[in-house]
Amino acid sequence: MAGSVVEREALKIEDGHLNNSLGSPVQADLYFPRLIVPFCGHIRGGMRPGKKILIMGMVDLNPESFDISLTCGESEDPRADVAIELKAVFTDKQFLRNSCVSGEWGEEQSSIPYFPFIPDQPFKVEILCEHPRFRIFVDGHQLFDFYHRVETLSAIDTIKINGDLQLTKLG
Repeated sequence: MAGSVVEREALKIEDGHLNNSLGSPVQADLYFPRLIVPFCGHIRGGMRPGKKILIMGMVDLNPESFDISLTCGESEDPRADVAIELKAVFTDKQFLRNSCVSGEWGEEQSSIPYFPFIPDQPFKVEILCEHPRFRIFVDGHQLFDFYHRVETLSAIDTIKINGDLQLTKLG
């Protein structure tokens, strides 16, 4: 799996800095070795109010679905808590969200003013962490809020992306 623990340990950045195209260091809150789907990467320092996760990509030509999850670690057995799972379902034109705490999935939320994703088109999803909630923006427009169900925000330290899309940028 891309971004495995072993890979990340081997590829850690010294002093938390990346080099930009001109070779000068830039502070990196997030570090992702490769943008390959399925994707799993570490969020440096976990989430906190004011922190934003940016996901840019291209929807596949004939998509069924894709999902973006912020989790408390990578564990599959027992499954790590899922602070928020966003799932775009193209057949129903739904953008679902939910969480899983202590192995129990919460109530799924589905209402949205419109379905923002188009096959074979680029997109930009921003997840803004605020004190009581995540605010979700797609292509610069606020789509919905999701109130925290995982209370320790700093424990939310992993992002997982899967499904019918290509990633072009994460930050």
